[in-house]
Amino acid sequence: MSGIIREARAFDAQATAEIVYQFQQDTAWMPNLYTLDEVVGFCRTMIDRGWVTVAQEQGQVIGFLARDQEEVCSLYLLAEVRGRGHGRALLANAKASSPRLVLRTFEANEAARRFYHRQGFIEVGRSDGSSNEEALPDIFLQWMDGPTGDQA
Repeated sequence: MSGIIREARAFDAQATAEIVYQFQQDTAWMPNLYTLDEVVGFCRTMIDRGWVTVAQEQGQVIGFLARDQEEVCSLYLLAEVRGRGHGRALLANAKASSPRLVLRTFEANEAARRFYHRQGFIEVGRSDGSSNEEALPDIFLQWMDGPTGDQA
């Protein structure tokens, strides 16, 4: 991975939102629930709360991770940079500041499920989707530092 990991700033809301919005548009199983403006507002809120770390390459935001304490709320990358270590770097940065991380991923998101498994996350539960806005079945995952988790 080349590039840098840094805290998001207010002006990153548009770039992070475009990454989420593009994923929403490109993913057949993902319902298109939000306009780009709504996603910008959502990303701005997460950035204002201090939750967001971005991956940047050649001056461009190429991905981000949003974390509220130990909960990873979002991890998105531009399609063209996936598989190059940026997601792993964002996650390693989060692991370095928390002995435990939890997250949800959609059951349909097989690539994310494989990624998180490789990063030491284990499945701890499932939902039928009634508790998320997308109404998609999801999987609860957990990572713990130490003997039961990886040593990121």
